Amino acid sequence: MDRIEGREQLRALEELAAVYDKNHRFAAADVCRIQQVWLGGVYPWAGKYRRVNVTKDDFPFAAAAHIPRLMADLEAGALKRHTPCRPAPVETIAAALAEVHVELVLIHPFREGNGRVARILAVLMGLQAGLPALYFDNLSGRKRQRYFAAVQAGLDRNYDPMAELFNAVIERTLQIHGRD
Repeated sequence: MDRIEGREQLRALEELAAVYDKNHRFAAADVCRIQQVWLGGVYPWAGKYRRVNVTKDDFPFAAAAHIPRLMADLEAGALKRHTPCRPAPVETIAAALAEVHVELVLIHPFREGNGRVARILAVLMGLQAGLPALYFDNLSGRKRQRYFAAVQAGLDRNYDPMAELFNAVIERTLQIHGRD
């Protein structure tokens, strides 16, 4: 299933990059569309908010009943502030991506694939800012622990740990593409 989802993620990213231009302001409906385009051929519930409460490693995500309101808040807050994502210093872009990413992952609006949907959105925002498609290394071992700690720091609206991770992702992406 991971291989199918991975293949579909690449296809979806190509399709979505052609849909959303550099002036698009992302909204909650776009987040649903991202998941629908990615997983719509795999899962009938793709692109629809979950109706069950979920936890991961004893960490409870937002209650299902609150998801529509929380997504509206994300749209009126972080998505409105940070999209369209404009060219800026790496640290500024990383901070914008970090806030949107953490808030979306904490809401965890879907049954599956929330982190990957958040990464697709980050890639689309990075493209708006003039970056090449972001390259995410595997999140395993210590990196995975840092990632989860950065998400949890977002509970206190501390996005700095995630911004550090995104700064590294952007720097690595620019190195791969021969840009400084």
